[in-house]
Amino acid sequence: MSRKTAPSSASRGLPRRAADAREWLGGIRFSGFTAIMLGLVVLGVAVLSPTVATYVEQRQKIAAMQESVQVTKDEIAALERERERWKDPAYITTQARERLYYVKPGEVRFLVIDDLEEAETPQDPKPVSSEVEEKSSDWTGSLLRSVVGAGTAETAMEITIGVPDDPAVTETPAR
Repeated sequence: MSRKTAPSSASRGLPRRAADAREWLGGIRFSGFTAIMLGLVVLGVAVLSPTVATYVEQRQKIAAMQESVQVTKDEIAALERERERWKDPAYITTQARERLYYVKPGEVRFLVIDDLEEAETPQDPKPVSSEVEEKSSDWTGSLLRSVVGAGTAETAMEITIGVPDDPAVTETPAR
């Protein structure tokens, strides 16, 4: 019994890998059992994929909630430390001095309004343009002229304010 061998890949002009793949695929037998097993694998993947997706989603939610619980525990611990500090009379005194500017009897507290560092102090700004300049004005003189002018006016108007479209609204000159 002599067996026929397939011509080599070099004689057919195919690369060696393609020939090896073809030989390997040619050796696979497709039977009914293989079809049933392949169908069961596909069915199993189709049935289990939603369950696996739900499992992964729930694990992510659990991890997020655990992180939230840890953050809350940290906040509670910080608040408890703050509460313990408020039980100390020296801390209360310090906070009253700093926040509310309380002083002990006989003490004098000075508030420094312009306490910027020298580097942070604004420098003299350059003029915006050569045409725009700041003009000094005598606002006290303007105020005095306005008050005197209003007080010495010959005619003044008395205005009674009421509901619109109301005949009670009158404008009568006062003398």
